[in-house]
Amino acid sequence: MLRNREIQILLTILIFISLIGFTLAALIDSMFTALIVLSVSILLITCMLLFTKWRYREIEKLSGYLQQIANGDFRLDVRDNYEGELSLLKSNIYKVTKMLSEQGTVLNEDKTKLTNAISDISHQLKTPLTSMMVMADLLRDKQLDDGKRTEFTRNLQIQLERMEWLVSSLLKLSKIDAGTITFKKEKILVPTLIQKAIEPLLVPMDINMQSYSITGDNRTTLIGDFNWTVEALINIIKNCVEHTAECGDIAIHYSENALYTEIIISDNGKGIPKEELPYIFKRFYKGKNASDDSVGIGLAMAYSFIKSQQGDIEVTSEVGVGTTFHIKFYKQVI
Repeated sequence: MLRNREIQILLTILIFISLIGFTLAALIDSMFTALIVLSVSILLITCMLLFTKWRYREIEKLSGYLQQIANGDFRLDVRDNYEGELSLLKSNIYKVTKMLSEQGTVLNEDKTKLTNAISDISHQLKTPLTSMMVMADLLRDKQLDDGKRTEFTRNLQIQLERMEWLVSSLLKLSKIDAGTITFKKEKILVPTLIQKAIEPLLVPMDINMQSYSITGDNRTTLIGDFNWTVEALINIIKNCVEHTAECGDIAIHYSENALYTEIIISDNGKGIPKEELPYIFKRFYKGKNASDDSVGIGLAMAYSFIKSQQGDIEVTSEVGVGTTFHIKFYKQVI
């Protein structure tokens, strides 16, 4: 404590004042009075030194606490239940500590999400890349007939398109995880939304001779982001198309009430086993009835897009009967 310059200056001033008081008391009154003045001065200086020593000890504790924070330990709680500037300083340091702890947690979560995203992309690209490398080697053969060359070229194109879709989908999911996508909140006519979502699927439905029906009040609306919601619906309807046999039916019904707007998408396809229902929205999950080309990311994307807009999605299914997706967009968060 005495090594601090401000304490040395203060102690020098106090001793100087005490000596002046002692001298004046001795000259004006008597030596006894001077001794009393000197004793009181020494007592006051001692009390001041003890109090200052306590304060510096508290500051030293805070310094050690800050050192622990710098080393990454955010568990200590330095707060007390007293009034005063020192207690206020402790409280402020604790607040900063909590803020740093939360920021550290968020950064660690971001790192984990980034690592998982890179791992997912690497895992999913491995199969098409291997296939493309094999076909590229075969295409080098000068004696390969034109029919096989055309077939391998077409397969390469298919694999490239699949990789492009996969990378695009994973990047979208990564952006949602990172919270970097801003969803618009605009009034959308549901009939327009559904027509836009079903357009890309009309050709595969026609090839499979599948029929579809759309029912509901044409004035039905919801609040959300048109493009992202369309993409969510495309993935759900696409799932129904892929799991419905030839000449099957897909039904879409929408309605609106005071609490939410609901869209129900049903098919009469294979259905999903009861034990698989809790996992169908998990990324890269493939059920028993999934096709070989399925990646297991379409429904996960739809789930993320809907949930990020304060919506909800549930699924009911019965094997051999069909599957129904219930989508709700709430008018307000309750």
